[in-house]
Amino acid sequence: MVGKLYAVCLIFLMLSACQRDHAATEHSRDENISVTVVTLKEQSVTLTRELTGRAIASVVAEIRPQADGIVQQLSFQEGGIVHAGQTLYQLDDALYRADVASNQASLNRSLATLEAARLNARRSAALFRHNAVSRQDNETAQSALKEAEADVALARATLERSRIMLGYTRIVAPVSGKIGKSSVTQGALVNANQSVALARVQQLDPIHIDLNQSSTELLQLRKALRQGSLNDTRAIPVTVLLEDGTVYPHTGQLIFSESSVDPETGRYTLRVTVPNPDDILLPGTYVRAVISYGERKQAILAPQQSIVRDARGTASAHVVKPDGTVEQRTVRTDRTLGDQWLIDEGLQAGDRVIVEGLQKLRAGVVVHAAEAKVTSD
Repeated sequence: MVGKLYAVCLIFLMLSACQRDHAATEHSRDENISVTVVTLKEQSVTLTRELTGRAIASVVAEIRPQADGIVQQLSFQEGGIVHAGQTLYQLDDALYRADVASNQASLNRSLATLEAARLNARRSAALFRHNAVSRQDNETAQSALKEAEADVALARATLERSRIMLGYTRIVAPVSGKIGKSSVTQGALVNANQSVALARVQQLDPIHIDLNQSSTELLQLRKALRQGSLNDTRAIPVTVLLEDGTVYPHTGQLIFSESSVDPETGRYTLRVTVPNPDDILLPGTYVRAVISYGERKQAILAPQQSIVRDARGTASAHVVKPDGTVEQRTVRTDRTLGDQWLIDEGLQAGDRVIVEGLQKLRAGVVVHAAEAKVTSD
């Protein structure tokens, strides 16, 4: 009986020793877990977004006649540059010149009548003061003077209108720019304010680019500007990329005041104005635009390999605390900038995030953290 009891105690002591040895081995193994970390710090980053769009003329003027007539002459080269005030079309002006001459004659006759009425009214007033004419005769003379003055005013207005109509026979460019193809030729009959334009002048320097962006993205941008998390530079620069991927040599500017929304799609059209002195950009050209819309002060950037996601897509990072233990934190990311994530929430300056050795971690483990080596390019 004593022997059995002795055997049981011996077995118990041996098991306890094994457990202590196993625990010591595990503790020794935990202390030997090494991970590589990166210490986060605040920095300023420029935020950009790439959007697509097409170029449109900054000014478009459709040329239409304001008088009827036969086209006598075209004074421009199709596809060439015209300047504001330059003659584009000359209409037959014979009838309009005749109207001017006729109305000038009518004005001269009205002036002569006015002079006679003025003399008669003056003479009648003098005689009336000496009771040489009746009151009625004097009033008739004064009324005739006023009527003659009105006739002169009407004749002047009629003459001025005929001169304006004569001027309309010379159709000029309202703005400077590139003129397209003419819809009429010499000898064609055109009518005032016809629906079909004679030609179209487009101003291409500067040129506009209309970009599409979701309303959600634009509201987020404006909210960030209002809250001060972005540095509003007012004149937001835009880099334009051509269809072949080359960078357009001139920088554009985003004009928020010319934004509009499509009620059917919920997307905004952002307008960019770009210098175009060499006519590289033409209306309809497809471009990509990189908008540098703000600078985030005190931004936190974490290496991409330090951020892991679970099956639901929730992002997290493993942070080594001052006592050497590891804490898993849920984070909210904004976007990638190069090989780093821009962090909105969950991490702060001074945090040491693990970038290598994540597969070795277990709950409550104490690790040996070594700072990642910075490689210079």
